[in-house]
Amino acid sequence: MAHLCPGRGHRVVSRTSSHTVQQGDIMQAKETLFADLVQGRAQQFQVPLYQRTYSWTERQLGQLWADILEQAELLESGDRASTHFLGSVVLAPSPQNEATFPRWLVVDGQQRLTTLSLALAAIRDHIADAQPDEAERIDEEYLINKRKNGTDHFRLLPTQADRPQFAALVRGPLEPQAGGGNVGMAYGFFRRKLVEASDPATPQDVFRIEQAITSRLTLVAVTAERGDNVHRIFESLNNTGLKLSQADLLRNYLFMRMPTRGEHVYEAYWLPLQNSLSNDELEQLMWLQLVLGGDDRVRRQDLYASQQQHFEQREITEAEIEAYIRDLHHRGALFRRLLHPEEEQDPAVRAQLRRLDTWQAQVTYPALMLLLDRRERGEADSSDIARAMSYIESFLVRRMICRVPTNNLNRIFQAVPGQLPLDVPVADGLHQLLSADNRFWPDDDELRGKIRSAPFYQYGRWHQRKTVLQRLEESYGHPEPVDFASAQLTIEHVLPQSAGDEWMRMLSEDAAVTETAEELHTRLRHTLGNLTLTAVNSELSNHPFERKQDLLKGSHLEMNRRIAATDRWGAQEILARANDLAERAIALWPAPLRGIGRAERSRDWQLAHQVLAALPQGTWTSYGDLAAFLGSGAQAVGNHLAATPGVANAYRVLTSEGKVSDGFRWTSPGEGGDVRPRLTADGIRFTVNGAADPAQRVTADDLALLLTGLDDTQADDEDTAQRTGQDQSEETRADRFFRQLAADDSPETVAAVRALLTRWEELGGWVGHGAGQAITSAFLMLGEAGAPGRGIWPLTLYPGGGRGGTAEVVFQHLAAREPFTDRRLRAELLLRLNELKGVDIPEGKLELRPSFRLSLLEENHNRELLTETLAWFRCCWGARDAA
Repeated sequence: MAHLCPGRGHRVVSRTSSHTVQQGDIMQAKETLFADLVQGRAQQFQVPLYQRTYSWTERQLGQLWADILEQAELLESGDRASTHFLGSVVLAPSPQNEATFPRWLVVDGQQRLTTLSLALAAIRDHIADAQPDEAERIDEEYLINKRKNGTDHFRLLPTQADRPQFAALVRGPLEPQAGGGNVGMAYGFFRRKLVEASDPATPQDVFRIEQAITSRLTLVAVTAERGDNVHRIFESLNNTGLKLSQADLLRNYLFMRMPTRGEHVYEAYWLPLQNSLSNDELEQLMWLQLVLGGDDRVRRQDLYASQQQHFEQREITEAEIEAYIRDLHHRGALFRRLLHPEEEQDPAVRAQLRRLDTWQAQVTYPALMLLLDRRERGEADSSDIARAMSYIESFLVRRMICRVPTNNLNRIFQAVPGQLPLDVPVADGLHQLLSADNRFWPDDDELRGKIRSAPFYQYGRWHQRKTVLQRLEESYGHPEPVDFASAQLTIEHVLPQSAGDEWMRMLSEDAAVTETAEELHTRLRHTLGNLTLTAVNSELSNHPFERKQDLLKGSHLEMNRRIAATDRWGAQEILARANDLAERAIALWPAPLRGIGRAERSRDWQLAHQVLAALPQGTWTSYGDLAAFLGSGAQAVGNHLAATPGVANAYRVLTSEGKVSDGFRWTSPGEGGDVRPRLTADGIRFTVNGAADPAQRVTADDLALLLTGLDDTQADDEDTAQRTGQDQSEETRADRFFRQLAADDSPETVAAVRALLTRWEELGGWVGHGAGQAITSAFLMLGEAGAPGRGIWPLTLYPGGGRGGTAEVVFQHLAAREPFTDRRLRAELLLRLNELKGVDIPEGKLELRPSFRLSLLEENHNRELLTETLAWFRCCWGARDAA
């Protein structure tokens, strides 16, 4: 039964789908390709009214994109035969069918057809400036019926709710208001991915991507006859079912092939293996077995089919299957050392495995398994293996510090077993392999430069950043080293993230003529030279440096004592410390055998292109924000954008005041004139003095969120929200939150927040508090307390740290939590919040984490409106599993 939430009555329905059609419901089925399905004479595929609207999220889009890139790579390698099965499409003749213009109802498969059409529209627009003829070809072959008008003009006609957005995007990328909803989100996803695909580190030919979409993704087209019960077919397609895992399927297959030896093999090898690993771990081990055998392209989701194909290439005996399971059992003991480093006997290898485990470097498992396998066979000793693992650690750490994208790490490490040189010792071979130019292992010069300039705090995962700082602290060789396993250390900004007046006055002394104190603060605050580890964040807080000095002097960490020994903490001191840390990093993490030149600059600009392509509709950013995100300079950013044609959304980069730069000029053919009308068409508002609305500005921090998506910071948020109660002191986290809030906000605001949290608990929610000391937080949680990964929260409340408390709306987190993966629900949440007096969140912030002042809750009407919104949110979440 559908569940109606209060207020606007948005209906929330949850549905799962499997693609099994009962025999007798269909007349014919055949395997086909997207090109064969939609090309040829004019025709149309219509999505019926009873179908749900387009609902694919970035999770499904990301999986499809990975499949597309894999097929494009196979094409590049000369493989013309392989294809990837995408699923089924069930069609029935439309009541509007004509002999000269066939029309088909899409009974099932509209998500696939819509997604592929949007991907092709994105390719068309990606190449439109440089290759207009090819763009026109794509349009006419796959997207439109050239000589038809009205709705007949479109080869695919989505359901009514999606039709305006889809039609606007098919007509062209500059149609006003074309970017909203899930349809617009999917189109924007492919535009971003096409920009990423031109990255020099992993270049992809756009026409191979087109060919992969149209001619390498296979579909089973099931065609019903006129008179068949289409509704019955649709219902049978949407029955729920429990899907067996790849490990389950392969296990069943193996033991079905062993009629005489199966019982013995199961008792001797399989059962102990199954008891030592979870089902997911067992599946991962089976996949690694294929990779170690030389299959460097197999994916975990294709494990069963690949292994089955391997066994059925010839008649295989029971003894051979038993040997496979026995080998799997043996390698299971090696695999457990990756999962549980404490089971490794050699101290040097154990230390390396622990560091890689802390880094959460599962992507390196093929290489690590190979190393342990070589040692097990007597082809290397433990010292060789530890040295080889140090190269893997360095490869990961240097790339993270230098902001090299991680999107090709899977491919790099999966290829190691098949590419490792056999004529040199294993450690030397791995060093040589990872040093290849196309692996992008940063050299010493690049590492120095990035430690000085890149916003380290905004890249990688929180535990990776903490690990880097921990290793740097260990490099000082303190006579009484800290026990990092038990120490409650967090990352501290010495120059605070929110700097008070004293800090800004000091930065004014350091700022150059072309840079303000605010811009200098933005540029330096997240760099490695300004970060340290401490267990006394609450005492350090946002105090002036003199107060921090006294506290850091008593630290057990050598890096903190050295910071305390300086007279002040400004730009010069931060850069001097960055230089020292850079030399320590170079000594800790070995360099590649040969440098990669100055390729990092092209990667920096590629990162700029990617984040600009991801800029949401109705937002703008500044040269300074983009420069701070890149670790570059505002002037360099402006020069690059002025000289580089075809950069998506380059015209939405404005001055810090929200004005079009005096030096701005169009770089793409066919573009010109005043920028203002184009910005207005994109939904950007202008103030009375002609400046872009500052509420629609995407800051450097927001830019970092655009590319990380739902990353580890969200998981860290949830983890801290789950842990409640007291710390080592008697002060509870709730007490600390209200103490910090009262230090910065009025008693009326504190009382209003207390009242709001009480109402939230009355609605069935609970309040979790973050572990932060300097600035703590309060999470308005739903779900089981103490069950990480299952909770959801609409707001996080923060004390102000000198600037007034805020309520952060976590749209970015909600985008990965049902039912708010539906963008329309998130949009309704935004609409409801904007009814509060003083709140005006632009739609462009719907993928980010905007905030509003807690002082607004002092007004009773605002507090009541917010309570109603939270009740609606609670209701939507509670109805997520309604049938």
